[in-house]
Amino acid sequence: MPTERTFVIVGASLAGAKAAETLREEGFDGRIVLIGAEAERPYERPPLSKDYLRGEADGKPYVHEEDFYAEREIELRLATTVTALDPKASEVELEGGERLRYDAVLLATGAEPRRPPIPGAGLDGVHYLRTIEDSEALQARLRGGGPVAVIGAGWIGAEVAASARQMGCDVTLIEMASVPLERVMGAEVGAIYRDIHAEHGVRFLGGTGVEAIEGDGAVRAVRTSGGETIEAATVVVGVGVAPRVELAEAAGIATGNGVLADERLATEAPGVFVAGDIANATHPLYGERLRVEHWFNALEQGPAAARSMLGGGDPYDKVPYFFSDQYEVGMEYAGYATDWDEVVFRGDVDGREFIAFWLRDGKVLAGMNVNVWDVTDRIQALIRSGEPLDRAKLADPDTPLDAVGAG
Repeated sequence: MPTERTFVIVGASLAGAKAAETLREEGFDGRIVLIGAEAERPYERPPLSKDYLRGEADGKPYVHEEDFYAEREIELRLATTVTALDPKASEVELEGGERLRYDAVLLATGAEPRRPPIPGAGLDGVHYLRTIEDSEALQARLRGGGPVAVIGAGWIGAEVAASARQMGCDVTLIEMASVPLERVMGAEVGAIYRDIHAEHGVRFLGGTGVEAIEGDGAVRAVRTSGGETIEAATVVVGVGVAPRVELAEAAGIATGNGVLADERLATEAPGVFVAGDIANATHPLYGERLRVEHWFNALEQGPAAARSMLGGGDPYDKVPYFFSDQYEVGMEYAGYATDWDEVVFRGDVDGREFIAFWLRDGKVLAGMNVNVWDVTDRIQALIRSGEPLDRAKLADPDTPLDAVGAG
């Protein structure tokens, strides 16, 4: 009789949990072991900088109900660290020495916050945000009041600044670039978010670095590269994340801005797959490798990797997508744009109800809808078409997006 197959998933994350779910949905009846370093069962991270941080959420943002895993005979092993991956032996080693043999393994180990070498970064009151525990500790700190300095105006920094302001804190947002989110959206759209924060009372310092975090045991202030001292009882550092590739690297699997994989999320090592923040995978639509650090990617890549582990599935070609909520301004972004010729706006930018399109050679690379809903599919269709479009029609709110075509 054939031996029961074992699939191991390293990382009890959204990607890992959805992969385990998909394996059962696809009919896999072998052993599934889902291993997580945290004590919490799999949860979603977007609320940690938004409603969960503000104490407005109805419970923890778990991916599944507590009994989900037992009912589907998924072995959920929490507070457990995988210390080594051995592709030649098809085994993973756990802290303590236990070894698990696998027929296929999925690495969904996620990412960790970058910790720049800022003097004073070890003071009490300096926070990073990645886990539920981080969010709860920061929430308690923000509820205690006092001025807040947020270092970094990317997505995490901007969302935390908004949440802290909504909780009544005085907030200073410090960013090396000239405007928030400039690396992703450019100066033109970043300026809109700068103004949104300013309208809500956040002080934004662009083009500014941090020389040191000051205090005697606990945070007292942040000293900027311009020589200004900013009073702060709490400091949040949000300057990006680094993919957790150590297991793959130690196992000799190719890495580079993540773990390298093909369009089916398979690495160069037989039986080893990746999903989520660590996956730097070939993308059929773009013809290059992409590593995407957002919720949607984890949600969709986990199931895609599971199907690949089973020997089926299609190449992963989802258009990158993410969302953000800051104050009353909600947005969705679809696409992938690293350089562009122009940004075309449709709608009321000042009223915060608009769509922005990033174009190169007349083709839509990405689109962002702000407080305009149910248009993501149409934006993605424009991106997938790869055709030059009529700029005037694209900018005209009276022209349906379905009717936007070449001039």
